[in-house]
Amino acid sequence: MIDLRTVVIGSLGNLRAHTLRSSLTALGIVFGVGAVISMLSIGAGAEREALEAITRLGLENVVVRARDLRESEAEEVRRTSVGVSLRDAEAIVDTMPEVELVAPVVEIDARRIFSRGGSVAATVLGVEPIYRELVALELSEGRFLDPLDQRHHAQVVVLGSEVRRSLFGFEPAVGREVKVDDVWLEVVGVLAPTVSDEASFQGVELGSVSTTLFLPLSTARRKFDRDLLASPVDELVVRVRTGASTRAAAVVIDDLLEHLHAGADDYELVVPEALLAESQRTQQMFNLVMGCIAGISLIVGGIGIMNIMLASVMERTREIGVRRAIGARRRDIVVQFLVEAFTLSVLGGLAGIAMGIAIARIVAAAANWTTIVTAGSVFLAAGVAVSVGLVSGVYPARRAAELDPIEALRYE
Repeated sequence: MIDLRTVVIGSLGNLRAHTLRSSLTALGIVFGVGAVISMLSIGAGAEREALEAITRLGLENVVVRARDLRESEAEEVRRTSVGVSLRDAEAIVDTMPEVELVAPVVEIDARRIFSRGGSVAATVLGVEPIYRELVALELSEGRFLDPLDQRHHAQVVVLGSEVRRSLFGFEPAVGREVKVDDVWLEVVGVLAPTVSDEASFQGVELGSVSTTLFLPLSTARRKFDRDLLASPVDELVVRVRTGASTRAAAVVIDDLLEHLHAGADDYELVVPEALLAESQRTQQMFNLVMGCIAGISLIVGGIGIMNIMLASVMERTREIGVRRAIGARRRDIVVQFLVEAFTLSVLGGLAGIAMGIAIARIVAAAANWTTIVTAGSVFLAAGVAVSVGLVSGVYPARRAAELDPIEALRYE
């Protein structure tokens, strides 16, 4: 009986004796495993970016936004509706017990934003202090807006990380002044940089936090001019209580606003939870398609292993006969050929793992995409590769074991 150690050493020797052929045979496994890992890492990175982007809107929020209208449309609509307003916020809170908070947002059409050290083009938003809780803004310096700022129309501002860099470089920003149009504002805080700061997602504007300035809502409404045809506020962020459905709340809000706006189509609803669900469905479909394509490569690799093992059986027919003649059993022959197939698939799998990780990193560096190589994707790809190798080696191994020893010894 041949022990396993001897079988492994013999199998490695046979593969080493035909290095080029073995390498070409394993290429299918290499490319298949590499494709699985790289595709899944790109998919996982895209999923994380989507989650981070949507989280900025808040998964427990429903966002009511004023719709952009042409001047002629705005004149017609304003005859029946003032647009999104604080009245809408009050009505939502009063009529919907499942609503916890509503935060109005006003966007200022700033022409100039500068400091004594530089200038920048950025978004300027007037918000209430509770806005930070609804969209999870993190600070790196100073503080966020507080109720006193709102109550006293304070001329203070919180800067996004890119705005801070453009206006003050790497110098301290808190306590210094920024001028927005004709109003000087004192910097009281700076937001921390975010990993994902996409300005839009699936056609929905998210806004880039790093290129935004935040000042008190009362200051924005009192000290900055606003187009008379524009809605009083640009956005309402509605926080739904934990356990309540944001999609169901969105339906009720839509019915309420349709009544308040006399049927005018001057607002739109964004439900982050629905966006996330749609993104996950799309990502699952992407992973399925990419997995199928990579799986085809693995199957091709398995067919290559089977072909080479069948050729090896023919080449080593006399050797098989000698082993059977000196006492090797059929299962010993089966084990020998299975070990060779297993070795090919393992070596191809290891090379494929290295290739997949390398591709993921190259894509991340070249395309500036987030890629995440997970342990699950590595184990899945390696497991499938080994399984394909073993399955592909079963038939050649059985065929070798079934050879008649006497006929095998006569084979030339």
